[in-house]
Order: sequence, then C-alpha cells, then structure tokens
Amino acid sequence: MLTLATTTPGEPEIFASLQGEGPSLGRPVAFVRLSRCNLACTWCDTAYTWRFEGDNSLPWRPHRDGLAFDRKANQITLDETEVAARIMALGQDRLVITGGEPLLQGAALARMVALLEGMTVEIETNGTVTPHPALDPLVSQYNVSPKLKHSGNPVESAQIPERLAEWARKPQAWFKFVVATPDDVDEVLALVSAHAIPRERVYLMPEGTDSETLRGRERWLAPLALEHGLRLTDRLHIHLYGDTRGT
Repeated sequence: MLTLATTTPGEPEIFASLQGEGPSLGRPVAFVRLSRCNLACTWCDTAYTWRFEGDNSLPWRPHRDGLAFDRKANQITLDETEVAARIMALGQDRLVITGGEPLLQGAALARMVALLEGMTVEIETNGTVTPHPALDPLVSQYNVSPKLKHSGNPVESAQIPERLAEWARKPQAWFKFVVATPDDVDEVLALVSAHAIPRERVYLMPEGTDSETLRGRERWLAPLALEHGLRLTDRLHIHLYGDTRGT
C-alpha cells in the first residue's frame, strides 16, 4: 500500500502537468505526490503532506504559516495496483514521484513502478534516505534537494555526509538547492566541495511561492549561478498555476 497526498478529500494527488523545476523543466509528465516526510522545512509548500493536527511533533516541526492539516482529508492509502492504473490512464511517458519524501515508501514504490509500462521514472527526494534496492534500478533520474540551514531542519538530520557522498557518485542524481539569500549560495558551494558533487549537475532554485518573489530572487541569483558555473532553475508551475495542488 502507498500513502498519498490528496487534491481534495478522498482524491489522490495524481495528475498530468508540465515539470516545473530542474533538469526536466517544461516536459509533459505524470505526477504522483506521496504523503509523509522525515524533515520539516519552515517554508515547505506541501506541508499538507506532513504537518497534521494533533501530532505530538507539531511544536518541534514549525512552519512559517503556522498551519496544521486534518490527516483524514489530506492523506489517502491506496493499493499499488490502483496507483499504477491511475498513472497509466494519464497517457504520459514520464512519471515524477514527489512528496513529502517518497523514498520513505521505497518498497511499496518499487512494487508500483514495476507495474508501469513504457514510462521513464524520476523521483524528487531530500537526499537523506537511501533508495530501496528493488526501486533503484527502476529509476532513471533523481532530483536530490538537500536542505540548507535556512530550512529550519537540524543540519545533522538534513545534510547526512554519507548520503550526500552516495548521491554525488550516482550518475542519475541531479542536485537542486533551494536558495533564499545570497549567503545560501556559499553554503551550497561548501557542500559541493565537501562531497565532490559535480557542478554540472547542480541547480540553484529561488525559494518562493509567487512569481514576484521568484523573479526578485532570480535577479541576484542568476549572476551568482553564472559566476560559480552552476545551473539556474525556475519554478514554472508557480508562474502558470500559482501555489496550488494538482499542478
């Protein structure tokens, strides 16, 4: 069984759209958003996947909006066969598995992905969880987004040295760092150096959930990307659809 996020109560967040970030930006894809995460970013734009009312962990998992979500309305459990059928019905040839942190459900994901026919699979991950051995051979691309200090996560939880080194050695892994201030780029450069992350596979992405914020940050982030030989990625879906589910 897989635990998924919802677009509306009872409706799993499985949809077709354009990939908005990273190496596949602009490509038509199918998306499936899973629920649950082992981190808690203060600026997370999908807090409905992990910040639930009544959880004892709420005081230790703060969010800048202070919102908490009803678990029953925002989480649904489905059999892997049904999830695969819904994905195939979208008619796309590429699947993006996102979250939450998808790799927390690695074994169930492997069973689901094995049912897909003719689909290339990419997974978005925070980089703290090792891929399940049955899932890893089925994945063509990982979009690894290690969380920087400004995310509010303890560094020892969000930046695990052995995990980062493992991802750096994986040719399928691309790195996407969320940047809010110019100082964050210095932290990215330190991580790239410390863990031998290939610069040609590193993207800088502005933090923001509206076009004005993204454009403002891109104005100073673009010269820094150029200066340090790193790639810049936008958040296309925000410009097209706003900060909404199922897009």
